[in-house]
Amino acid sequence: MEYIKCLKPGLLTTIQDLGRPSYQSFGVSVSGAMDPLSLKLANIIVGNPPDYAALEITLLGPEILFKGEGIIAVTGADLSPALNGKAIPMWRAIHIEDGAILKFGKGKNGCRSYLAILGGIDVPAVMGSKATFIRGRYGGIEGRALQSNDYIPIGPFHPKWMNEVKNRRIPGCYIPNFSNEVVRFVWGPHDREFEEESKEIFVKGFYQVTNQSDRMGYRLNGDPLVHKKSADILSEFAAPGTIQVPANGKPIILMADCQMSGGYTKIGMVIGTDIPLVAQKKPGDAIKFQPISILQAQQEWKRQMRWLSILAANNLHLNRKTAI
Repeated sequence: MEYIKCLKPGLLTTIQDLGRPSYQSFGVSVSGAMDPLSLKLANIIVGNPPDYAALEITLLGPEILFKGEGIIAVTGADLSPALNGKAIPMWRAIHIEDGAILKFGKGKNGCRSYLAILGGIDVPAVMGSKATFIRGRYGGIEGRALQSNDYIPIGPFHPKWMNEVKNRRIPGCYIPNFSNEVVRFVWGPHDREFEEESKEIFVKGFYQVTNQSDRMGYRLNGDPLVHKKSADILSEFAAPGTIQVPANGKPIILMADCQMSGGYTKIGMVIGTDIPLVAQKKPGDAIKFQPISILQAQQEWKRQMRWLSILAANNLHLNRKTAI
């Protein structure tokens, strides 16, 4: 496949990979996929390394024209993808003919879809990543969302790789359940700054994702939490998954494009394996917080990395030396 052409951009379609975690100490936002698990799985399906760049599609999908033959996969939210007017299955490899057009329709579940293409998206890396950071205006295509008539080059691949990944799919047991309302977190570092009654409210009640939510953070609506003294602290390190609570008592979950420091108390941290679940929530969806221990969080992360490694190990050309 030579390139894809954006005929219609959709609501918010950006190029994302796994972001820039190595630059956090310099104040650079991680950025990258809001749902890194779905991005990794999309790449594994088409035969790419898990960290290759793909398209992140939010709520209302784009219309894409493919120039050349190739393999694609759509994972994450079900936004009713259709190829040349015919619905296609998600979480599996789809063969693409030259001139094919991919469209998206009604959202059935989740918020963000990921479109991976064999060969990956071939745009320049900025600080080691092709991820689009719109606030910083870098990465992807000129640091912005896709626009109509954008041409996006696709990386090279050996033609026989298409046969190797043909009909590859993710087993149902590994497909995330985005309808789950429970989001697990670890208490701290400032949970002692909240009244005990508020901490009980935090874990027993439900919170709703508001319209004031984006790639930087999810603002939640629900019973306000009460600080013992003040919501303000000396500004310190923050990261995706941090649950900040400003003076109004309404929690904010920091997401992929969040700042690297913050001056609000942090009641907890969403565990790494549940960040994709949060990323798939859209305005109006409910979240129920469930506390777990650091050890449990580590075990969940190891378990996920273990089965991802097994799936990736079946990627027949991840380390292939065949000339292209």
